[in-house]
This record gives sequence, C-alpha cells and structure tokens, in this order.
Amino acid sequence: MKAHYLAKLDLDAALDPQAKLWQDVGATSLKLDGTPLGLQPTGAIRAAWADKQIGLVDNVGVKAVHDGQNLAFHLVWRDATENRNTVDNTSFPDAAAVFLPAAAGAPVITMGAPNLPVNAWYWRADDLRGHHVVAEGIGTTDTIDYKTVRARGFWSQDHWHVVIARALRVDSPRVAQLDASISSGFSVAIWDGSNGERAGIKSFSGDWQALKLGAAPAART
Repeated sequence: MKAHYLAKLDLDAALDPQAKLWQDVGATSLKLDGTPLGLQPTGAIRAAWADKQIGLVDNVGVKAVHDGQNLAFHLVWRDATENRNTVDNTSFPDAAAVFLPAAAGAPVITMGAPNLPVNAWYWRADDLRGHHVVAEGIGTTDTIDYKTVRARGFWSQDHWHVVIARALRVDSPRVAQLDASISSGFSVAIWDGSNGERAGIKSFSGDWQALKLGAAPAART
C-alpha cells in the first residue's frame, strides 16, 4: 500500500475521518482473521476461548497520507454495535491498532520477539488519547506514552471510522522510525468489544503488508 503524499498534512484536520482530504485517497481492503488460539499467552485464556470465535471483524479498509513529517492511517470497518464503555471485566471497548516493525525481522504474528520489537499505534473507543505501544513477544505489551500517537474515531451506520497518526520519526527507543525514502511494513488489528475481545483476542491482517510512502512531485524546471 502506498501512503498518499500531501505537501502539508494538517493533523488536526486529518484526525477527522470525514475530512475532505480523505475523500481523494484510495482505500486498500485487508482481510482479517482471528489470532490463532495457540498464540494466546496463557492456558486459562486458551481454555476460555476454545469454543468461541476469535475475531468478529473480517475486513478493514485502510488509507494513509503523509507529508514527509507525519503519517496518518484511516481505518473503516463494519461493526453492528458501538462499544465505548468498560465496566469491570464484563464489557470491553472496540479498538484498533496499526502495527509497524521497530526492528528488521520483527515478527508481527507474535507481537515481536526479544530484541525485535513491534510498535503499535493504538486507539480505544473509550479513550480520547492515542496509545504508543511496544511489544517484544506475546504478553509483553508496554504502553510508552499517551501523547506521541494521536487518534480519533466515530461510529455511524454500523461502521467505525478511525484515524491514527504519528510523526515519522520520534525521540523514543524501541519504536518504529520511518523514512519517506525507505519502504516498511504494517499490519492492522481490530478488537470487537461486543465479543469480549481484548489483548491478544482480536482480528488482524496477518504478516506485514508492504508500506511505501509516496514521494513529493518532482519540481518543474
């Protein structure tokens, strides 16, 4: 997938999923599958979900734009219920994340590996903040901060519309540092709160999808 180049990306405007700038960008459709039961971190979780469907969301539309400084992803998926509230351990919010490799060879299916971190830009329907997350294997998720990633979403007519954005390069260790001249990879995960999905119980797009940042138009001479 190619992230569309804009001469200047107004993040405040881009965070509105209905902003005009998104209307001119083509979407890529990604098939999603439930995370395999064997990759859940504990035996208790594997037993509890042995007879349940993991991953209700099976498709997400993805767009991306950048200006050489910032990168924003626009996600749309069908969800018949809007789940924003967390009550004890009985209800869970809908959520989404874009994963990026923070080191060459980092495996996304296992959420990274020791010394091969995966960086997640994460949004939750019950939180106005974006979550900047890193992991080095199953069950090792660590939220670094709530300021670096910006996110916003709304639910309408059985669909979530979410934008997740961050600067290409940030002063933070173990996270993805992006460059407009170098191709990378990305993966998308969706959590359906109505299905009790949280942590490793999710839909995701599998191995890394190619991500290329579109170049600025050549200057005329």
